[in-house]
Amino acid sequence: MEAVQDALPPPPPPPFAAFVLTYDVTIGCLFYFLDTLAAHYDTLVPYKMSEHLLVRANPWVIDSLENTDYYRLKEKGIFNYDNRPLVVMQEGDTLFIPNETDALALQARMDSTVLDINIPEFKLRIVENGDTIYTLPVRVGQNRKRYLLATDRVTDLRTKTGKGSIIRHSKDPFFRDPVDGRLFNITERDDHKKTRMPLIPWIEPELNGRRTGQMIHPTSNPKSLGKAYSNGCIGTKEADAWRIYYYAPLGTRVVVRYDLQVVNENGDTIRLKDIYKDALTKIDE
Repeated sequence: MEAVQDALPPPPPPPFAAFVLTYDVTIGCLFYFLDTLAAHYDTLVPYKMSEHLLVRANPWVIDSLENTDYYRLKEKGIFNYDNRPLVVMQEGDTLFIPNETDALALQARMDSTVLDINIPEFKLRIVENGDTIYTLPVRVGQNRKRYLLATDRVTDLRTKTGKGSIIRHSKDPFFRDPVDGRLFNITERDDHKKTRMPLIPWIEPELNGRRTGQMIHPTSNPKSLGKAYSNGCIGTKEADAWRIYYYAPLGTRVVVRYDLQVVNENGDTIRLKDIYKDALTKIDE
């Protein structure tokens, strides 16, 4: 018996700490809570603590945020006008603060992450250490030009290609129609019901050293996914936007491409519909 016990691997090291919540945390106060908690433990742990590292070390938080998606709640018979009061962490829940070994390993994975968007495929992939861990549907820019007050010129709405990184998070975005400049905070859903615009972070990439203005952000109309529908931005499901945000801290690499030849789920090479009629390799030059 002793020989068998000696052959067993040692148990994993415990987390640095376990923080037990003494109150509910809603989406409306989520970022303040996480930033405050991360700043506190950053003074105690032997590594750089951040909001993203804290949440990635506790993946159930992302699951909880995903389940606040308007359409997921609707499937349960729940109409939600405003996601800000929704509770995502309850009193008594535990957040584990990782030990140094686990934190550094997790940070290395985060540093290897790439957001890969293929425009004509309408897909965003989260790639980690070269492996695709999530494939998510998106909508992309329309194949036309129109005058936008936001740019004060006729703008090519096709989503731009390029390589770069995440340079900004907008945790409390305000909403302005790029066509007429009108501020708004109410949206009409696919079910024709109106709600407040949800509080979900928007992500800004820089491509080829330029800020193109095209964000990665949730859409309140998921019927538009899989279409060339936007004014250039890359739209996602609300649930997916939460996961993308926590897999894309500042500095995360981004590739936006226009590849018509892809390999499908069955391993077959197929050619996609050319939604922009011509290659996009020169569109942002």
